[in-house]
Amino acid sequence: MASVGVEITGNVGLIELRQPPHNFLTPALVEGVADALEGFDADPAVRAAVLAADGRSFCAGAHFGPAGDNSDDSTPPPEGLTNTDRLYAAAARMCAVATPFVAAVHGPAIGGGLGLAMTANLRVTCPEARFSANFTKLGIHQGFGLSVTLPEQVGPSKAALVLLTGRRFNGEEAVALGLADVCVPAERVRDAALELAAEIAENAPLATAAVNRTLRAGLAERVRSATRHEAAEQLRLASTADAREGIVAVSERRPGRFEGR
Repeated sequence: MASVGVEITGNVGLIELRQPPHNFLTPALVEGVADALEGFDADPAVRAAVLAADGRSFCAGAHFGPAGDNSDDSTPPPEGLTNTDRLYAAAARMCAVATPFVAAVHGPAIGGGLGLAMTANLRVTCPEARFSANFTKLGIHQGFGLSVTLPEQVGPSKAALVLLTGRRFNGEEAVALGLADVCVPAERVRDAALELAAEIAENAPLATAAVNRTLRAGLAERVRSATRHEAAEQLRLASTADAREGIVAVSERRPGRFEGR
Protein backbone atom coordinates (compact mmCIF):
# COMPACT_ATOMS: atom_id res chain seq x y z
CA MET A 1 0.00 0.00 0.00
CA ALA A 2 1.24 3.50 -0.81
CA SER A 3 2.52 5.54 2.14
CA VAL A 4 0.38 8.52 1.12
CA GLY A 5 -3.03 8.84 -0.51
CA VAL A 6 -4.18 11.91 -2.43
CA GLU A 7 -7.73 13.03 -3.27
CA ILE A 8 -9.21 16.24 -4.65
CA THR A 9 -12.77 17.33 -3.97
CA GLY A 10 -13.79 20.62 -5.51
CA ASN A 11 -11.02 23.10 -4.75
CA VAL A 12 -9.63 21.22 -1.73
CA GLY A 13 -6.92 18.59 -1.83
CA LEU A 14 -6.60 15.87 0.79
CA ILE A 15 -3.35 14.11 1.67
CA GLU A 16 -3.68 11.06 3.92
CA LEU A 17 -0.81 9.34 5.73
CA ARG A 18 -1.37 5.63 5.22
CA GLN A 19 1.08 3.80 7.46
CA PRO A 20 -1.23 2.92 10.37
CA PRO A 21 -1.40 2.58 13.26
CA HIS A 22 1.28 5.17 14.04
CA ASN A 23 2.46 6.58 10.68
CA PHE A 24 6.09 6.50 11.75
CA LEU A 25 8.30 8.85 9.77
CA THR A 26 9.99 7.37 6.72
CA PRO A 27 11.54 9.10 3.72
CA ALA A 28 8.81 7.65 1.49
CA LEU A 29 6.10 9.07 3.74
CA VAL A 30 7.39 12.63 3.95
CA GLU A 31 8.51 12.73 0.32
CA GLY A 32 5.02 11.58 -0.64
CA VAL A 33 3.52 14.49 1.31
CA ALA A 34 5.94 16.97 -0.27
CA ASP A 35 5.24 15.56 -3.76
CA ALA A 36 1.48 15.88 -3.20
CA LEU A 37 1.73 19.46 -1.98
CA GLU A 38 3.89 20.45 -4.93
CA GLY A 39 1.37 18.73 -7.19
CA PHE A 40 -1.38 20.87 -5.68
CA ASP A 41 0.73 23.97 -6.35
CA ALA A 42 0.82 22.98 -10.02
CA ASP A 43 -2.95 22.34 -10.20
CA PRO A 44 -4.99 25.57 -10.46
CA ALA A 45 -8.10 23.69 -9.32
CA VAL A 46 -6.60 23.14 -5.85
CA ARG A 47 -6.75 26.25 -3.67
CA ALA A 48 -6.20 24.74 -0.20
CA ALA A 49 -5.38 21.34 1.25
CA VAL A 50 -5.64 19.11 4.32
CA LEU A 51 -2.99 16.77 5.71
CA ALA A 52 -4.69 13.95 7.63
CA ALA A 53 -3.78 10.45 8.76
CA ASP A 54 -5.21 6.95 8.95
CA GLY A 55 -4.68 5.01 12.17
CA ARG A 56 -4.43 5.78 15.87
CA SER A 57 -1.69 8.42 15.61
CA PHE A 58 -1.31 11.42 13.36
CA CYS A 59 2.42 10.67 13.30
CA ALA A 60 4.33 9.16 16.21
CA GLY A 61 7.69 10.35 14.90
CA ALA A 62 10.69 8.08 14.41
CA HIS A 63 10.40 4.45 15.40
CA PHE A 64 12.71 3.42 18.27
CA GLY A 65 11.08 0.11 19.19
CA PRO A 66 11.56 -3.42 17.81
CA ALA A 67 11.95 -3.81 14.08
CA GLY A 68 8.85 -3.91 11.94
CA ASP A 69 5.58 -2.00 12.26
CA ASN A 70 6.44 0.04 9.15
CA SER A 71 9.40 1.53 11.02
CA ASP A 72 11.82 1.70 8.12
CA ASP A 73 11.87 2.48 4.43
CA SER A 74 12.71 -0.25 1.93
CA THR A 75 13.89 2.29 -0.64
CA PRO A 76 17.66 2.81 -0.34
CA PRO A 77 18.72 6.45 -0.09
CA PRO A 78 20.43 8.00 -3.13
CA GLU A 79 24.21 7.83 -3.00
CA GLY A 80 25.58 10.46 -0.63
CA LEU A 81 22.24 11.01 1.14
CA THR A 82 21.11 9.57 4.44
CA ASN A 83 17.47 8.92 5.33
CA THR A 84 17.71 11.91 7.67
CA ASP A 85 18.82 14.06 4.73
CA ARG A 86 15.76 12.91 2.79
CA LEU A 87 13.38 13.56 5.68
CA TYR A 88 14.68 17.06 6.25
CA ALA A 89 14.82 17.99 2.59
CA ALA A 90 11.14 17.06 2.34
CA ALA A 91 10.36 19.18 5.42
CA ALA A 92 11.82 22.23 3.70
CA ARG A 93 9.83 21.46 0.54
CA MET A 94 6.59 21.45 2.57
CA CYS A 95 7.44 24.90 3.90
CA ALA A 96 7.98 26.24 0.39
CA VAL A 97 4.57 25.51 -1.16
CA ALA A 98 2.14 28.31 -2.00
CA THR A 99 -0.99 26.20 -1.38
CA PRO A 100 -2.21 26.77 2.20
CA PHE A 101 -2.72 23.52 4.09
CA VAL A 102 -4.31 22.45 7.35
CA ALA A 103 -3.11 19.52 9.48
CA ALA A 104 -5.88 17.36 10.95
CA VAL A 105 -4.20 16.10 14.13
CA HIS A 106 -6.60 13.50 15.50
CA GLY A 107 -4.07 11.59 17.60
CA PRO A 108 -0.48 11.73 18.83
CA ALA A 109 1.93 14.06 17.01
CA ILE A 110 5.21 13.15 18.66
CA GLY A 111 8.81 14.20 17.94
CA GLY A 112 9.26 14.45 14.20
CA GLY A 113 5.49 13.96 13.92
CA LEU A 114 5.06 17.27 15.71
CA GLY A 115 7.57 18.72 13.23
CA LEU A 116 5.43 17.41 10.38
CA ALA A 117 2.30 19.00 11.85
CA MET A 118 4.11 22.31 12.33
CA THR A 119 4.90 22.59 8.61
CA ALA A 120 1.18 23.26 8.02
CA ASN A 121 -0.33 26.74 8.12
CA LEU A 122 -3.00 25.69 10.64
CA ARG A 123 -3.80 22.71 12.85
CA VAL A 124 -7.17 21.26 13.86
CA THR A 125 -7.14 18.81 16.76
CA CYS A 126 -9.21 17.21 19.54
CA PRO A 127 -8.88 16.85 23.32
CA GLU A 128 -7.59 13.27 22.98
CA ALA A 129 -4.64 14.24 20.76
CA ARG A 130 -1.14 14.50 22.19
CA PHE A 131 1.56 16.94 21.09
CA SER A 132 5.12 16.38 22.26
CA ALA A 133 8.69 17.21 21.28
CA ASN A 134 10.15 14.37 23.36
CA PHE A 135 13.71 14.69 22.09
CA THR A 136 15.33 15.58 25.43
CA LYS A 137 13.64 12.54 26.98
CA LEU A 138 15.33 10.48 24.26
CA GLY A 139 18.67 12.17 24.85
CA ILE A 140 18.84 13.72 21.39
CA HIS A 141 18.31 17.07 19.64
CA GLN A 142 15.07 18.21 18.04
CA GLY A 143 14.72 17.83 14.28
CA PHE A 144 12.43 18.27 11.28
CA GLY A 145 12.89 22.03 11.40
CA LEU A 146 11.26 22.45 14.82
CA SER A 147 14.12 24.79 15.77
CA VAL A 148 12.48 27.26 13.35
CA THR A 149 8.80 26.36 13.05
CA LEU A 150 8.10 25.98 16.77
CA PRO A 151 9.38 29.37 18.03
CA GLU A 152 7.90 31.11 14.99
CA GLN A 153 4.50 29.61 15.86
CA VAL A 154 4.41 29.87 19.66
CA GLY A 155 7.26 32.27 20.52
CA PRO A 156 10.69 31.55 22.04
CA SER A 157 9.56 31.10 25.66
CA LYS A 158 6.78 28.63 24.89
CA ALA A 159 9.05 26.81 22.42
CA ALA A 160 11.55 26.42 25.25
CA LEU A 161 8.79 24.97 27.45
CA VAL A 162 7.92 22.41 24.76
CA LEU A 163 11.49 21.48 23.82
CA LEU A 164 13.26 21.54 27.18
CA THR A 165 10.59 19.66 29.17
CA GLY A 166 9.57 17.14 26.49
CA ARG A 167 6.10 17.44 28.06
CA ARG A 168 2.97 16.05 26.39
CA PHE A 169 0.13 18.47 25.75
CA ASN A 170 -3.44 17.39 25.02
CA GLY A 171 -5.43 19.08 22.27
CA GLU A 172 -6.97 21.73 24.50
CA GLU A 173 -3.58 22.58 26.01
CA ALA A 174 -2.07 22.66 22.52
CA VAL A 175 -4.58 25.29 21.41
CA ALA A 176 -3.95 27.37 24.53
CA LEU A 177 -0.20 27.17 23.91
CA GLY A 178 -0.47 27.93 20.19
CA LEU A 179 0.60 24.51 18.93
CA ALA A 180 -2.86 24.09 17.38
CA ASP A 181 -5.61 26.47 16.30
CA VAL A 182 -8.96 24.67 16.63
CA CYS A 183 -10.09 21.92 19.01
CA VAL A 184 -13.18 19.86 18.15
CA PRO A 185 -14.55 16.44 19.16
CA ALA A 186 -12.35 13.59 17.93
CA GLU A 187 -14.83 12.39 15.32
CA ARG A 188 -14.97 15.89 13.83
CA VAL A 189 -11.24 16.58 13.33
CA ARG A 190 -10.94 15.70 9.66
CA ASP A 191 -14.28 17.26 8.70
CA ALA A 192 -13.43 20.46 10.58
CA ALA A 193 -10.06 20.64 8.84
CA LEU A 194 -11.72 20.14 5.45
CA GLU A 195 -14.26 22.85 6.30
CA LEU A 196 -11.47 25.26 7.22
CA ALA A 197 -9.63 24.46 4.00
CA ALA A 198 -12.86 24.97 2.04
CA GLU A 199 -13.31 28.37 3.69
CA ILE A 200 -9.81 29.33 2.53
CA ALA A 201 -10.53 27.93 -0.95
CA GLU A 202 -13.58 30.21 -1.33
CA ASN A 203 -11.28 33.20 -1.65
CA ALA A 204 -9.47 34.56 -4.71
CA PRO A 205 -6.84 31.92 -5.47
CA LEU A 206 -4.10 34.22 -6.79
CA ALA A 207 -4.46 36.48 -3.75
CA THR A 208 -4.55 33.52 -1.35
CA ALA A 209 -1.36 32.03 -2.79
CA ALA A 210 0.34 35.43 -2.75
CA VAL A 211 -0.61 36.01 0.90
CA ASN A 212 0.69 32.56 1.84
CA ARG A 213 3.99 33.14 0.03
CA THR A 214 4.38 36.44 1.91
CA LEU A 215 3.55 34.90 5.28
CA ARG A 216 6.05 32.08 4.73
CA ALA A 217 8.73 34.07 2.90
CA GLY A 218 12.13 32.59 3.64
CA LEU A 219 10.69 29.81 5.82
CA ALA A 220 11.97 26.97 3.65
CA GLU A 221 15.47 28.46 3.60
CA ARG A 222 15.46 28.86 7.39
CA VAL A 223 14.29 25.26 7.78
CA ARG A 224 17.02 24.00 5.43
CA SER A 225 19.65 25.82 7.47
CA ALA A 226 18.22 24.64 10.78
CA THR A 227 17.93 21.02 9.74
CA ARG A 228 21.61 20.91 8.81
CA HIS A 229 22.42 21.91 12.38
CA GLU A 230 19.74 19.62 13.84
CA ALA A 231 21.07 16.62 11.90
CA ALA A 232 24.63 17.27 13.04
CA GLU A 233 23.56 17.55 16.69
CA GLN A 234 21.41 14.43 16.43
CA LEU A 235 24.36 12.50 14.99
CA ARG A 236 26.66 13.73 17.76
CA LEU A 237 24.23 12.96 20.58
CA ALA A 238 23.09 9.60 19.15
CA SER A 239 26.42 8.06 20.17
CA THR A 240 26.07 9.02 23.84
CA ALA A 241 25.12 6.78 26.72
CA ASP A 242 22.28 9.18 27.55
CA ALA A 243 20.72 8.60 24.12
CA ARG A 244 20.91 4.85 24.54
CA GLU A 245 19.30 5.16 27.98
CA GLY A 246 16.68 7.60 26.69
CA ILE A 247 15.46 5.26 23.98
CA VAL A 248 15.14 2.41 26.47
CA ALA A 249 13.47 4.64 29.06
CA VAL A 250 10.87 5.98 26.62
CA SER A 251 10.11 2.47 25.33
CA GLU A 252 9.68 1.31 28.94
CA ARG A 253 7.59 4.39 29.80
CA ARG A 254 9.80 5.50 32.70
CA PRO A 255 11.99 8.52 33.44
CA GLY A 256 15.49 8.24 32.05
CA ARG A 257 18.46 7.68 34.35
CA PHE A 258 20.81 10.13 32.66
CA GLU A 259 24.46 10.68 33.57
CA GLY A 260 25.50 13.40 31.13
CA ARG A 261 27.76 11.19 29.03
